[in-house]
Amino acid sequence: MRRRGFIFGGVGAAVLAAASVGLTVGLPTGAAKPTASVSPGKTAKVTRQNLSDSETKSGTLGYGTSTSISSRVNGTLTYIAPAGTTVQRGQALYRVNELPVVLLYGTLPFYRVLKPGDTGADVKQLTENLKALGYSGFTTSQVKKWQKSLGWDQTGIVDPARIVCAEGATRIEGTAASVGDEAGREAILTLTGTKRVVTTSIEVDDARLAPVNAAVKVTLPDGKTVDGKVESAKTVVVPAQNGGEASTRIDVVIGLGEAKIDLEQASVRIIFTASTREKVLTVPVAALLALAEGGYAVEAILDGGATRMIPVKSGLFAAGRVEVSGEGLAEGMTVGMPS
Repeated sequence: MRRRGFIFGGVGAAVLAAASVGLTVGLPTGAAKPTASVSPGKTAKVTRQNLSDSETKSGTLGYGTSTSISSRVNGTLTYIAPAGTTVQRGQALYRVNELPVVLLYGTLPFYRVLKPGDTGADVKQLTENLKALGYSGFTTSQVKKWQKSLGWDQTGIVDPARIVCAEGATRIEGTAASVGDEAGREAILTLTGTKRVVTTSIEVDDARLAPVNAAVKVTLPDGKTVDGKVESAKTVVVPAQNGGEASTRIDVVIGLGEAKIDLEQASVRIIFTASTREKVLTVPVAALLALAEGGYAVEAILDGGATRMIPVKSGLFAAGRVEVSGEGLAEGMTVGMPS
């Protein structure tokens, strides 16, 4: 059987992509027998190793996405929580005419006036917050006690303009207004979470790298490496600008657990590993041969310079090498490479 052409460079990209699904070569009878031929000018070894589909991306260490907060209450700002401080459930983010606008926990913004007897997800959320603050439930008497503690009018009815919701304790990232300013629709402050996280954006084609809960390695500017875990991966469509086309990306948030990090913000490197194959046989990608009748093989070089084609099944492609398996293939075997 004649030796087929090597696949390499840009012309082989589409073929290699097809190989990644694992095609088994079918050769004519007798093709695996030694044949007298001249050895290729370049060779490589079949190695047994761990092979990982890994990529390194840049990211930003910080506290995650910030949220801008404006006031739904008219009046004069008499207090704004300082930048860098943490605000807990029930505490004031800012005050208008000396009356606080407080933080409660939840994912649903309070959008309507609430009174005992109402039902809905927002009522459940408010009830859970009141209980966490020491009030037995969403009743007129309990709401009035809560309002009294805050200096609000004791109406038993909850005004949503006096509440800001966040998923948990929040950090004041910065302020955009000053005490004495008129509260209105302009931003007053920006909030973030309190946990250290790394954020990055990746291409849609790289989605395999960042499933939720995937483990990653984060390298800090001082060279220290800490463990991380993908907390969220959200697809974002970026609108077209300046006559260009819209684009799509995946915004990834990585939690750092209990890692102790002194830096407030920094550029970091993130190592994503989509999959790992342990102790598998590998060859350089360029050693794969595409056969006219379909499938792939490697050209084994035997003692004395004789060669034979060995059918192979491809597996993971990574770092310029490919996982291969096939009858007669062995660690340390020499295979031909393109000149």
